[in-house]
Amino acid sequence: MTVLHGFHHIKLPVSDVRKSADWYERVLGLDVAIEFVEQGELRGVAMRDAGQSLMIALREEPGRATALGGFDPLALGVPTLAALRAWAARLDDLGVPHSGIAEGSIGWLVGGVTDPDGIEIRLYTLQQRTETP
Repeated sequence: MTVLHGFHHIKLPVSDVRKSADWYERVLGLDVAIEFVEQGELRGVAMRDAGQSLMIALREEPGRATALGGFDPLALGVPTLAALRAWAARLDDLGVPHSGIAEGSIGWLVGGVTDPDGIEIRLYTLQQRTETP
C-alpha cells in the first residue's frame, strides 16, 4: 500500500492576505515561511508554527473566503487539557472571543475562534477525556 504521513499543509481562502497573516501570527503564533507574489502583488503566504509541526497557507480569494465564513474547516491538535487551558488563557489575554473549554467527542475543545473572514478555527485535545475541565 502507498503510505501517507499526515498533512503537508492546509490552504484557506482569505479576503485580505496581509490582514489575515497578521491575525494568524498574533493569535496562533504562526510565522510566514513563504510568500507567494504574483505580478508584483502578495497573493498568499504559507505560515508555520514554531515547532515546524504544521503549515497553513492563506490564499487571497475574497469570494471563497466569504463563502467559507461561519464554517469550521480547521481543528488544530493540542496535546493536553492543561495545554488547552493555556490556549484559552492566551485567547482571553488577546481579547479573542471563544467558546471556552467544552467536552468534545473524546477530548476537550475550544471553538468559536474566528479569523478575519469568519472562518472558525477549533482547538482540540489529543488527550482523551478522563477528567472534567
